Order: sequence, then C-alpha cells, then structure tokens
Amino acid sequence: MSTTIDLPDYAPAERVEDRRVPVTVLTGFLGSGKTTLLNRILSENHGKRIAVIENEFGEIGIDDALVIGADEEVFEMNNGCICCTVRGDLIRILGNLMKRRDRFDYILVETTGMADPGPVAQTFFVDADVKSATRLDAIVTMVDAKHVWEHIDDAPEVKAQVAFADVVLLNKCDLVAPGDVDRLEQKVRAINAAAKIYRTTDAEVEMDRILDVGGFDLGRALATDATFLEPEYPFEWIGTYRLPAGRHSVNVVPGPDPSMKVGAIRVAASSLEAIDRAAEAARTLFSAQATLAAKGASIFPGGPALELPIDAPASVELTMPRDGIVALITQHLPDEFGTQLMVAGAAIAPDCARTFRADHTHDASVTSVGLTLERPLNPDALTAWLRELVARQGRDIFRLKGVLAVAGDDCRWIVQGVHMLVSADRDIPWPAGATRVSQLIFIGRNLDREALTAGFASCAA
Repeated sequence: MSTTIDLPDYAPAERVEDRRVPVTVLTGFLGSGKTTLLNRILSENHGKRIAVIENEFGEIGIDDALVIGADEEVFEMNNGCICCTVRGDLIRILGNLMKRRDRFDYILVETTGMADPGPVAQTFFVDADVKSATRLDAIVTMVDAKHVWEHIDDAPEVKAQVAFADVVLLNKCDLVAPGDVDRLEQKVRAINAAAKIYRTTDAEVEMDRILDVGGFDLGRALATDATFLEPEYPFEWIGTYRLPAGRHSVNVVPGPDPSMKVGAIRVAASSLEAIDRAAEAARTLFSAQATLAAKGASIFPGGPALELPIDAPASVELTMPRDGIVALITQHLPDEFGTQLMVAGAAIAPDCARTFRADHTHDASVTSVGLTLERPLNPDALTAWLRELVARQGRDIFRLKGVLAVAGDDCRWIVQGVHMLVSADRDIPWPAGATRVSQLIFIGRNLDREALTAGFASCAA
C-alpha cells in the first residue's frame, strides 16, 4: 500500500502581504550554546520585539527587575522581548502569547537539546489557529564546534538537527583550531549542503542572520498527507489478516535494531478505517512495559506486546482462539526485519496495511543530494514523481527544497518539503537573460543519488 500525497496545482497565484508573525525554531545538541544565545536576546537592547518560547526557562536566570508584567507562563521584558515557559503544549503557549500580539513582531522557539526539530516545525502547520497567526521562517541549529565530534556519528538527534536546518551556527569556534572548524564545516555540508553556515563565539550573531531569512516559507499552496498530521505512535506498521483458529507464527530476521516489539489486536474488518480505529488501542498495548519473548512465547489479540531480541532469526507464536480478523502491529517496518506471518508453514500477505509516524528513529547515515536540470520541467510529470517519491520515502526525507523552471511559465517555482509534507509556490519572474536552471536538493537518510537523478530527469518537458 502506498500513501497518496496531493500536491498543489501549478497555477498562478496573486501575491498578498503576509501579516502572520514569523517564527524561528532554534535547536542544537546539549551544550551547543542555545541558552547563551537566548540570554543575549533577552538582555541586549537590539531594538527588536522578539517573543522567546523557552523550554528550560529556569536556566536563563532572569533578574526579577527585568519582568514588567507576568502571568504563570508569559513574561514581558523591559528590552522589548517576551519570554514564555514551555511547561505545557506548544499550541496552548502560542495561544497565550498571541493575546499579547501588539507587544512583539517575531517569535523564537527553542527546543530541548535532545529534540528532533521536525515535530516542532510541524506544529505550525497542523493547528488552524497557529497557521492563521504565525508562519515558520527558518530552523536554526547551533553546533558545538569543540564537542560535537563526540556525538555527531553516534547521536541521531545531532544529525537530525543539522539535516533540518536552514541556518547552522558553528559555535565555540574560539576553542578549536581553524583547521578543525573547516573540517566540521565540511562534515555539516555533507549532511546538509543547502544550509547557510556561520561561525560564532559565545553565540554572537547578527539577528538578520537568524531572523527573517525565509528558509522555511511553505506558502499558501500547502499540501499535507494524513500521516504527517497524526500524532507519533510507538510503532510503525499495522497490517490486517484473516486467520483461522489455531497457532500461527511471526518470523523475523536481524535488522537495524537489536529488538522489535510485536502485538496483535482483533478487528472487525480488513480496512484502513479498521486499522485507524485499532491504532489508539495499539498505542496502549505498546506503551506498556513489553514482555520479553522467551522460547515458546505467544502473542494473542489484545494481549501484551512482546519484545523480540533479534540477533538471529526468531519467531513468536500468534494464537487465535477462534476464526477472525487480526491486526498485527510491529514496532518497525516489516521489510526492515523480513517480518512474515506464517499460516500452515506458508507466508501470507496482509489484506490491508498502513505505516505510521513513529516516535523513534534508527541511527542511519544522513546525507544530501543536489540535482540540476537545464531543461524546463513538465509540471504534471514533476507532481507525479514527487507524489510517488514522498509516499515511498517520505519518512527518510528530512528536507526537500528547490527552485524550478516550469515549461510555459515565465516565473520560477519554489518547492519545499518536510517528510510527507510538500508544497509548491509560484515565485518571481526569471530575470531577463537568465539561464532557467532547475535545482533541487534532498536531505535525509538512505538517499539513492542515481535513482533521484533519473527521476528528476524524467520530469523534463
């Protein structure tokens, strides 16, 4: 089963002034200097009215004299800034902040050091009130130039933070040799060739390098996929099977993780609607402490999930007390572990299946692939290719961005994407005499350069 992504039609759109509040998401691994940067924003007389949403407000140590008006979560500062504590849902905090809309012109959201910035960015597209009041301008990632080498190859969070970035600040450059900073910049560019990179000391940076950079303007023609809008689940896949009463087996082989949780729930039908209804029950099943599978262990519909250690081919019994339809839930994608449901010694395929956005990630290599095409593009072919690509690989595509020349159109087109979300906007006319070249860059895991190059070339008019 593939997921359908509806991209916007390539049709001219009248430009209107965007009055929404721009937002920058600030991220970076533990110790990268985010709090130092926020201290500067909250204390310097920069003349900008910036609202800062801070995850760990207590670390800033704001003097009481700076607070000129406060409620439980929103503090107004005497330098024109506002600071919020994120002790609750980000959407609720933004709602409280917008009550003070006349007090600021910009919002900066800081994530925790271990956060994947993707879900934070998604917040600005999944809530109607937030979308109408704010627009995501850019993701800014801070990198500790001295200590990042201890984490960048082992911590998936670091790679995700760099991969999502529109701007990267290489901080603490005074603590390392210039050659080491050069090497780090090459490493960052290998992960994200599209980001702007600046070198900083003590988080000193000009505000116009991180604010109003326009790196994440998805525009009015936003198109989303249902899996992007749903919450994260502790599993990646559910498939439905019609099974006779008796004992069957679920077979797996080693994959990218040393173990995998497996569970089952009885459902009324083999349909996407039935799978969606089973998802919330499956969340409870998987969120509970999993039982480690021992030899001869069995799962049954509605029973506790089992965790399978997989250092060699393994199997677990699936017991059906009576004939019926069962939803098999797996923590990881079946293809990653060669998962098969065996009935009477033969593997059977699910009647219906779908994938879910999971709350975990594998430690895989993150790279960027840049593509260039000097021929104008067929918009229908481009739409079809992108739709199929994100349906198949959207989970692995952290960012997608490009400037495109569309056949028969004197204006350039801007394409942006995050995972399963893709948008296309008609932009300004091509400059007179300019060569109309289409450029597209992908940032993500497991990117196949040859396949992407061939696919992009197939979109030529």
